Amino acid sequence: MAFRSLVALAAGASLVLTGCAAGPDVAAPPAAPVAATAPPARGPFVAAANPHAVEAGLAVLRRGGSAVDAAVAVQAVLGLVEPQSSGLGGGAFMMLYDASTGEVTSYDGRETAPAAATPELFYENGRPLAFGEAVLSGRSTGVPGAVALLAMAQAGRGRLAWSDLFGDAERLARDGFVVSPRLANYIAGRSGQARTRWAEAYFTKPDGSRYVAGDVLSNPAYARTLAEIAAGGADAFYRGRIAREIVSTVGEEPRPGGLTEADLARYEPLERGALCRPYRIYVVCVPPPPSSGVAVLQLLAMAELTPDVAEGPDSADAWTAFAQLQRLMYADRDRYVADPAFVGVPVQGLLDPNYVAARAAQAPTLVGAAEPGFPPGGVFAGPDATLEPAGTSHFVVVDAAGNAVSMTTTVESVFGSGRMAAGFFLNNQLTDFSFEPLRSDGGPAANAVAPGKRPRSSMSPIIILDREGRLVGALGSPGGSSILAYNAKALIAVLDWEMPMAEAFALPNLVAKGDGFGADTDRFPAGLREALAARGVQMRPNASENSGLHGAIWRRGADGTWRWDGAADDRREGAARTE
Repeated sequence: MAFRSLVALAAGASLVLTGCAAGPDVAAPPAAPVAATAPPARGPFVAAANPHAVEAGLAVLRRGGSAVDAAVAVQAVLGLVEPQSSGLGGGAFMMLYDASTGEVTSYDGRETAPAAATPELFYENGRPLAFGEAVLSGRSTGVPGAVALLAMAQAGRGRLAWSDLFGDAERLARDGFVVSPRLANYIAGRSGQARTRWAEAYFTKPDGSRYVAGDVLSNPAYARTLAEIAAGGADAFYRGRIAREIVSTVGEEPRPGGLTEADLARYEPLERGALCRPYRIYVVCVPPPPSSGVAVLQLLAMAELTPDVAEGPDSADAWTAFAQLQRLMYADRDRYVADPAFVGVPVQGLLDPNYVAARAAQAPTLVGAAEPGFPPGGVFAGPDATLEPAGTSHFVVVDAAGNAVSMTTTVESVFGSGRMAAGFFLNNQLTDFSFEPLRSDGGPAANAVAPGKRPRSSMSPIIILDREGRLVGALGSPGGSSILAYNAKALIAVLDWEMPMAEAFALPNLVAKGDGFGADTDRFPAGLREALAARGVQMRPNASENSGLHGAIWRRGADGTWRWDGAADDRREGAARTE
């Protein structure tokens, strides 16, 4: 079902389900909303967490490739040069805008638990494993979904041959790439995934020292894997040599996992359509569960009913309101969102106007952690304390026809499980499940482990449209559970406060989950910190993965020219480029 036919409905409904199935050369013009006279938003545009990946994407677009074609190239390079964040051994969610039809859809490449998984997957001696021990175990790895997602999307939306999309990544893997400061910082880690035997072998030079920033690192095993995938498609990944190496690595000590070649062979990505919700003069689209995009939409819906939010980035009242709304959002998300194939997720109820209004009304008087509400259709599952560590990336691509990809991709923790197969790190995505299937209240955790189940995810790539269904922008971020706060901050800063994208991304982050306030404390001016403290927002340094926002919005500059106002978060090493 195309989005254009549903825009009118979106203005009055709680949600729309659509779909069938800053670099220096990027302008930062003053804010100007898309008008009816605006030309269609078209590329080329790429924003990603590493300049090599951006160039690979642009190279595909120069050859006439589609946004999805470029996404394949971007992911292949990111898995090499930013292995701490994403890769072939991980999973992803992709949002896609089709300029020819106005359709918005999503692709779910979330990892799945193996057939042998049980609700007590991370139990030993009657109690849950320590989180770090679980991450490093073979039990933490689910069936990777990124390759299958890309293959499904490219088969239907690609213009170039699949085999022609991996050349840049294969060349960099074979000839070597310069280790960036951020990667070098993770390589230098003294424990955890950076010190597994696989990481030691990969990141140690012949003289026994570790690779540092500026060194050239090659990965012949990755080059071989890419060549096989280029020639054989997704089947070359999910069957044959690569699959055998994945299963062998997962089956090694400590704590071998139960992943099998049959689990890999039966993996299927899903096209799920999109959840779209009107916000101000725009429409914001996210993936359905198990993505937590519905939580971002819920926060935006509450923000529309909260006048303080509109006061702008210098207002303590605006930041306080934003924090209180987050507490309510996270309480509901943690209680209700999970794999809809296993749990009834009350998407309609969470976005029901009456429910949203009732939740927003609680924000001004909320003290401490919020309790989850009772949305229409919600089944009150047990409370969930799932942990979501660092290890994610986001990128945006727009092609010459105006098709757009917004994709969040991950191996879960830094270097995933720390285990490597066929030249890439394997995910520890199954630690995104709740370690305890039941809590003290006796209720089932919605996000408990089950065979074939996809763990809940905070990944929520975003597509922004105007009320006519035309592309306006796209953005997203890594950040574990803080992704929801980072994406919401960026949306409010760009759409409400009309900030240039780079300034919106650079704003301090404030994450309010439970009874605490994690923040980029050094980015808040002293006066604003004091004003927030006086309102009860006692900030501490953010303990979660920091943001890595990438994206763009189509705007008219001071000279009257429409162009992409794109940016890459200055907390990372990315770039945003157009030509």
